Amino acid sequence: MSFTVRRLTAADAAAYRELRLEGLRQHPDGFGSAYEDEVDKPASWFGQRLTDATVFGGFLKQEDSNAESLDGTAGLIVPHGTKVKHKGALFGMYVRPVARGTGLAAAVVQAVLDHARGVVEEIQLTVSPDNEAALRLYRKAGFVEYAREPRALKVDGKYHDSVLMTLPFDLKG
Repeated sequence: MSFTVRRLTAADAAAYRELRLEGLRQHPDGFGSAYEDEVDKPASWFGQRLTDATVFGGFLKQEDSNAESLDGTAGLIVPHGTKVKHKGALFGMYVRPVARGTGLAAAVVQAVLDHARGVVEEIQLTVSPDNEAALRLYRKAGFVEYAREPRALKVDGKYHDSVLMTLPFDLKG
């Protein structure tokens, strides 16, 4: 199965909304945002998110046609503050089950990293310690764990820890 990766635009808002809500619904402990907080947002809200942040999408090509579907995303957010704008955050990583094992996840993460290298000095992320596939993916990309936040999220009355990871780029002081 082949795929393409590109930066998403406001024109992708409906597909992005559908994929993001799926991820939030299927993996509530995998995101800092909650399905309940975003389900009622219109496509225009998601379009604005795509305009305000840098989000890449992975599109699987259907074997029986030339049609493509958005099956994975990850984005980069850079804070505006003078003292923190050297660090970006990888956010919203989600790949549909149909695209897992195809290399699409690694390609989407790599697209974020390639973009981030020209924008920030370091990229950080948060991941569930139970998500072994994501941890393997991030470690393979060069991320290292620097902390663990106990009780980072509370989902349905149950606490979930988070692993904090970082990938410094070319450090120049």
